[in-house]
Amino acid sequence: MSYGSFPPEPGRRRGTLAIVLVALIPTCFVGWLLWSSLGGTKDDGAGGAGGTGGPTTSSTSSPPPPSSGASAPPTPPASSGEPGAPGKPLEGKVVVIDPGHNPHNRDHPSRIARLVDIGTEKKECDTTGTATNSGYPEASFTLDVARRARTLLEARGATVRFTQDGDRPYGPCVDERAEIGNKAHADAVVSVHADGAAAGERGFHVILPKSVRGGGADTSAITAPSRRLGERLRGDFAKATGSGPAQYIGDGSGLDVRGDLGGLNLSTVPKVFIECGNMRDSQDAAELTDTAWRERAARGIAQGITDFLNE
Repeated sequence: MSYGSFPPEPGRRRGTLAIVLVALIPTCFVGWLLWSSLGGTKDDGAGGAGGTGGPTTSSTSSPPPPSSGASAPPTPPASSGEPGAPGKPLEGKVVVIDPGHNPHNRDHPSRIARLVDIGTEKKECDTTGTATNSGYPEASFTLDVARRARTLLEARGATVRFTQDGDRPYGPCVDERAEIGNKAHADAVVSVHADGAAAGERGFHVILPKSVRGGGADTSAITAPSRRLGERLRGDFAKATGSGPAQYIGDGSGLDVRGDLGGLNLSTVPKVFIECGNMRDSQDAAELTDTAWRERAARGIAQGITDFLNE
């Protein structure tokens, strides 16, 4: 209700309304043009920024396939899985680690004493191995180093097999140890040992197969690659452990060639032995019984194998 004025007359009211309508029509038309030019016909409810105004789709729907003239986005290359792939330099390679002797051999003296054919002669199935003066067995040493080397090699992509993992009552015999590597078609085999030389004799050495042929033995095809494996092993083991080549074997080069070991004579794949040190020498024994040193020894062995397989 208005105070202080009277309602307009009927004729005057219609005239005023007409004037207002005439004034509003152009204004509305200009507003419509401005709204249209700013994209007001687009559907802004579902498309988000840059929406196309098409039908609303669920956020979980797959994008439409590219038109016939468009190319699909490139697919990221899959891992090659081939040797030398980043982080897996030994992918596709088979390595056999032969932990010398067996912790349970001592419980089966008659079985490990039986003779087996090594091609050129007959020798014992196996032996108990040596030990430090304090009683730390070679068989325990070889298993520990072998297991550490396996972890390193598997991390690099290799398939690693053991001749024994302390899970056999004894052995295997030396001829079976060779056969395990052969049947695996191993790219490299390393037999891990520690020596039992006289006190005062120190250092490590790598044993290479001699070229022999006789009976079931024929190493003619593996002597050259086995030497390359042994040379790699010698260099990397010395670098990892700080040990020097044994001066009491051969010419002190750290390499020794032998034709009387069944594990080498019967092998048809590259294979070497490594004598990691002399368990009967107090200074070498101090290293061989040290956990940190055994880890370094495993690194040296794993690196030697890796370098050989990546030649």
